[in-house]
Amino acid sequence: MRNLRLILLSSLCVLFTTPVFAAWYEVTGSAVQLESESAARQNALEDAIFQAMSYSGANIASIHGLRDYLATERKEYQFSGSEVRHVSIIRSYKRDGKYYLTARIDVYPSAKTCHKVQYKKGLLLSEFTLTSPQHATLGGVYQMGQSFTRMLQRQINRQSQSFVAADITRVPVNPGQPDTMTMLADDNDAQYIVSGEITDLTSTLDQKGRNDDNIHRQFAATLQIMDGKTGEVLMQNNYREIALWPFSRVSQVDTHSARFWQSPYGQAVQRVSRNMMLDLESSLSCRASLPQVVNTFGNTVQINSGRIHGVQAGDRLALWHSAGFIDQNGIPRNRMVQTDITLTVDRVYEKSAELQVEQAELASSIQPGDLLTKQIQN
Repeated sequence: MRNLRLILLSSLCVLFTTPVFAAWYEVTGSAVQLESESAARQNALEDAIFQAMSYSGANIASIHGLRDYLATERKEYQFSGSEVRHVSIIRSYKRDGKYYLTARIDVYPSAKTCHKVQYKKGLLLSEFTLTSPQHATLGGVYQMGQSFTRMLQRQINRQSQSFVAADITRVPVNPGQPDTMTMLADDNDAQYIVSGEITDLTSTLDQKGRNDDNIHRQFAATLQIMDGKTGEVLMQNNYREIALWPFSRVSQVDTHSARFWQSPYGQAVQRVSRNMMLDLESSLSCRASLPQVVNTFGNTVQINSGRIHGVQAGDRLALWHSAGFIDQNGIPRNRMVQTDITLTVDRVYEKSAELQVEQAELASSIQPGDLLTKQIQN
């Protein structure tokens, strides 16, 4: 079981009259060991750093900037310009096909990272499909796409700092139909649409081991992110893992079960879902979250963001008129016109909130579809 405990909260430091809190965390990370011990070590070290950053509230999106350095095997790692300042390897060991690494990690969380000054952005997940259903014959894992999509949704909702994945759709995502995609996003209050395919589930026998029953199985997937306001494709990535398939060749495996997700193969698939979530954080966390006006009545405005997005009573927001248009090539363009209108959050619900217009005489100019941005509190 993963172990994370606070070792030491340092004394308050004063640098140019600005208080900075640093904390040491002792964390045990783990990874499935298959191709090489060095790869397993790096994965376990990344896992430990991810846990420490998540626990401390540091920006998990910055893990990408550390990966090249973690590939070099050292006992000590020193970083500058990162919320992770120092990593010291305490011990490592192997057990039951997994590599475990315990490290002491010095973290300096910043108070002004994007996820701390913005609301969470809504995602609509499109169910992952199998490019080659025949790859699912071993174990009868034809529901892998559905299971993986739900795993990714749980990963985002439990561990993402900048996003919330409230819904899953089975509507096919087609970048060639941007108008349809923006309508789909609007219907689901989503700022971005996430889709993908599972491209490889093939398996091979272990030719080097003594046990001919050892089966190694691939898991490869693609990820595509679309802007829900414009239909533009913002990011496309490929992912691949390989791990031991511990089940009988003739057994039918339930990919929704804890038995599957706790297996070496299931944990490798979970690693893919976490890497997807981290790529989302790295690429899109600093884009502005854009709550949208869905209704107006008198001096009260209702928006499509609520408690799950981080909205709190008393928050102040600035209003922008939405002025989208179609250019000469027929491509929809999103345009926002800033106004002098500010609003204060009065009531907060699960997925929506009610705001009061501070300039009551301007309330009549607010229309459904107008956008808001959270004002940073000084």
